[in-house]
Amino acid sequence: MRELYQSLLTAWNRREAGEMSDLFVADGSIVGFDGSQHVGSVDIETDLGRIFSMHATPSFVAIVREVRFLTPGAALLRAVAGLVPSGATDVDPAGNSIQSLVAVRQHHRWRIAHYHVTPAAFHGRPEERSDEHTSELQSHSDLVCRLLL
Repeated sequence: MRELYQSLLTAWNRREAGEMSDLFVADGSIVGFDGSQHVGSVDIETDLGRIFSMHATPSFVAIVREVRFLTPGAALLRAVAGLVPSGATDVDPAGNSIQSLVAVRQHHRWRIAHYHVTPAAFHGRPEERSDEHTSELQSHSDLVCRLLL
């Protein structure tokens, strides 16, 4: 599961829409940071390809919090993530997120069924949690960025 998630973030950081979509089941889905929805591996590739061609997307850094096998053929991964803008070295707190990924085993291979990115707004205690989140990600960002790129 961790390898699958690592592959997803690596493909994002390389801006490789085809690599990303290949990690999904045919009817897989993404809910993006902004609430946008991408359904089906073809739409995922097309939509992300358009995003990558129009924007200098930041790179993800992430820390996996949990991997839980729901059944022998289905698993849930939870992570915290941040974004490092293109050309920068520090995590931008505005891009912090909580992520979840549901994967299923198909034909002896784990594939993503659903990937969800939620802004880490921490309503009611934003400074406390956001600062903690950013500090933790920043402490991992140098190592993680080198691993992902």
